[in-house]
Amino acid sequence: MSILADAGPLVALIDRGQGEVHRVCAAALKAVSGPIVTTWPCFTEAMYFLGDLQGWKGQEALWRFIERGALRVHIPTGSETARMRILMEKYRDTPMDLADASLVAAAEGLELHRILTLDSDFRVYRINGRIAFEVVP
Repeated sequence: MSILADAGPLVALIDRGQGEVHRVCAAALKAVSGPIVTTWPCFTEAMYFLGDLQGWKGQEALWRFIERGALRVHIPTGSETARMRILMEKYRDTPMDLADASLVAAAEGLELHRILTLDSDFRVYRINGRIAFEVVP
């Protein structure tokens, strides 16, 4: 079964300089069957941080995840895009950024409940307003 991935673990999987976070994310990934699914906002965020940390080398490694089929970027439907705005308003006190909103909307649209993230906010967010995420690691 597929798992959603936030930007943080994507960066940590590539950047061994993240130390323990890299090891934890790599170990968690070994227990996942099926492709990793992320969203364009998360992919963009990961590209930015990898470029800052490692330049093209880190960014190229993330592109290779896609080329190998290990990572798929979910393209939102129109209703998912509208849902992102609603989610950001609902969780404005957290606050929820666009990347997080895109993951919650994707979880709803793709009927996925597991997420690879380092962000504790995913313990607060609810899929369809009621279902808790299974947060990995």
